Amino acid sequence: MAVHRTSPEGSAHPEGRVVLLNESGQAIGTADKEGVHNRATPLHLAFSCYLFDADGNVLITRRALGKRSWPGVWTNSFCGHPEPGEDLTSAVERRALQELGAQIRDVRVVDPDFRYRAVDAGGIVENEVCPVHRATVIGPLSPNPDEVMQWAWVAPEALLRSAELTPFAFSPWMILQAPALARMMETEGQAR
Repeated sequence: MAVHRTSPEGSAHPEGRVVLLNESGQAIGTADKEGVHNRATPLHLAFSCYLFDADGNVLITRRALGKRSWPGVWTNSFCGHPEPGEDLTSAVERRALQELGAQIRDVRVVDPDFRYRAVDAGGIVENEVCPVHRATVIGPLSPNPDEVMQWAWVAPEALLRSAELTPFAFSPWMILQAPALARMMETEGQAR
């Protein structure tokens, strides 16, 4: 596994607003993204995505140290929040470009009902309905250093094994999403 580092230049691409949800997952309003993530984060809509290359490897990223929640933690390829009125596929494509400088194709939902709540060491709460997606990358990556400090392409089965043996090294949402990733690999024949 080759680990790549980002260069220090780059600029943040802040997302403006998040969609607030009730306990049934229905939209009930919006809130400023930066203001909503705190010690009492309300339930809101997000997404996770796992990117695959032409060889069937999956991209994992290490969150930049400047990230407000879970800085320096290894995680799935990328996450984000759809803007109000934005469909999830468009949001996934937008965020892939913003965070990784990546063009993607074949965006598909692999777990439409994923929901989690987690608290990081600094007390920041994630409280999200977070459909899990997979996509295929087109061309090279150019990660935004404000988002990603390192990245690596790994065999999916190696990622699942690492998540099982060292869950503390990964984001809590990635650990909770591992069963969906395993099911997807079985269904799509991704395992080698």
